[in-house]
Amino acid sequence: MRAKDSSSDTKGLTVESVAVSLGGSRVLHDVDLAINPGETVGLIGPNGAGKTTLLRAVLGLIPTDTGTLRANGRPGYVPQKHEFTWDFPITIAAAVLNARTATRWLGAPTRTDREAAAEAIERVGLAELARRPVGELSGGQRQRVLVARALARRPALLLLDEPFTGVDVPTQELLVELLAQLATEGTAILMTTHDLAQAQSTCSRICLLNRTVIADGPPEALADPDLWLRAFGVATSEQLTSILSPKGART
Repeated sequence: MRAKDSSSDTKGLTVESVAVSLGGSRVLHDVDLAINPGETVGLIGPNGAGKTTLLRAVLGLIPTDTGTLRANGRPGYVPQKHEFTWDFPITIAAAVLNARTATRWLGAPTRTDREAAAEAIERVGLAELARRPVGELSGGQRQRVLVARALARRPALLLLDEPFTGVDVPTQELLVELLAQLATEGTAILMTTHDLAQAQSTCSRICLLNRTVIADGPPEALADPDLWLRAFGVATSEQLTSILSPKGART
């Protein structure tokens, strides 16, 4: 089954009993998750846990074996930086505008398209650089472009895949503030991350995922070390600390 859009759904995202297989192997099973408008949920788990797979299933990029996915409108998506072709000869302004027009067969950008793109560029602090080619940008600036592309769609649901990985401190601070603003405005946010400290300070909920949901709740409700040991498939707190440390964390 594929993800279904439902603009009338009161939830930002509803995932019910979802299973996904890739290459003949079951990657996710019995996944249940609901995100209300205004909630920011951090999706945390080990490499290979199915975090990015779940995002792509929500986007309808890969099919589900069982279960249902209901998103409130078409989600905005912030992929990891390596998924964008940065050597393509295009400016920031054009790259962000393209996020609104790429799926159309015909027709020039509308006034609404241009306004939405300009607003998104302003929100990520790149207005003064809008005419700069994307190939000349720093890592932090590139991440801001990806966020702006997602925001240009004015989504009710925002999906982010490792948004804090490999970016400078100013960009991290901007993203934290921006996500808080979007949540206040009613956007439902789901992001994968290996940055536990950032997730605990940024997210209203944390979902521990390892092929299925191990635990889901406010950060303060997930204090039991056993939940984290189960989620990361390790036996001791020392092993878990090594995995979650900045040196041990991998994308």
